[in-house]
Amino acid sequence: MKNKQATGLRRIMAFPVTDLAEKLQGWNMVSVQLGYEDRAYLLLIDEVPERDRGAFMQTELKRSPTYKVLIVDLRLPAEKGDGEARVREILIEGETFHYSYVQPLGEELLLVGARCYYYGRDNYDLNAAVFSHEGRPQRRFLLGDGIQDVQTTPGGLIWTSFFDEGVFGNYGWERPVGESGLIAWDRNGIRVFTNSEADIADCYALNVVSDEQVWVYYYADFKLCALSGPADRPNVSFLDPNRSGSALIVTDGYRFLMDNGYHEHDRYTLLRQEEPGRLIPGEEIVFVKENGERIQTVTNDARGERLLLFEECKLYAFLLSELDE
Repeated sequence: MKNKQATGLRRIMAFPVTDLAEKLQGWNMVSVQLGYEDRAYLLLIDEVPERDRGAFMQTELKRSPTYKVLIVDLRLPAEKGDGEARVREILIEGETFHYSYVQPLGEELLLVGARCYYYGRDNYDLNAAVFSHEGRPQRRFLLGDGIQDVQTTPGGLIWTSFFDEGVFGNYGWERPVGESGLIAWDRNGIRVFTNSEADIADCYALNVVSDEQVWVYYYADFKLCALSGPADRPNVSFLDPNRSGSALIVTDGYRFLMDNGYHEHDRYTLLRQEEPGRLIPGEEIVFVKENGERIQTVTNDARGERLLLFEECKLYAFLLSELDE
């Protein structure tokens, strides 16, 4: 990575960790996420599901598609012109549920659908499924409708954040599972933690750093909420980043890289916690390719101090510490 300085704006030149064009050929992208162990997880499907009124409304698909999971090892250094990484492929067949996310869960894989219907008492979609690395289903459970993001931990916790429909209800849920905006579950889908302090109407960003450190940013307060300690009884604190509509948090606990919010998700600001409870904004940052063009993507993710960007079949990965170079 090389840095270029512009007046009032820092341009960081990026080289891809890997180019996945060959592995993506013939597949449709569903999601790109970071795992807890310096790996990226891409969920692909062989055929785009039919749309209902312009949106993916159905949870049960009319046919049984093939899903493919790509696991990309980000720990290999990428040098200019030779970005390569180890990539593992896992096929999952025979499923008819519309999955949206994939995460590691110990020696297993967790697939989660963002939407699920409530049909009546004890009758609802189970929108989480755990698979072996051979693609065989192990167990299924409910994680709630309206899931904005899902991130797992080394200890087997599953953190789910929810957007507004998951908080206020839709798809038959008069009292939705995700009404608190943030929940932690164990590896079998048993609830461990339910948010009760942050007034979340829509959880815009989630960063699960470890089993004992989680950050969320949410509407309508636009505050950063930190949970530290055991998940079943965390300490909760708040920071005000003085920005609206951000969709990403990258943090090492002292510094915070956040996008600039509504309509500026590909432009970032670095903030520092100079004193408890207060964040001081610093330089603005954009990431550019070798040809000088800005990486313009809303496909990104963050875990701790690592940022992942995906554009045109290429993965780019950064650490906050690398911004000092």
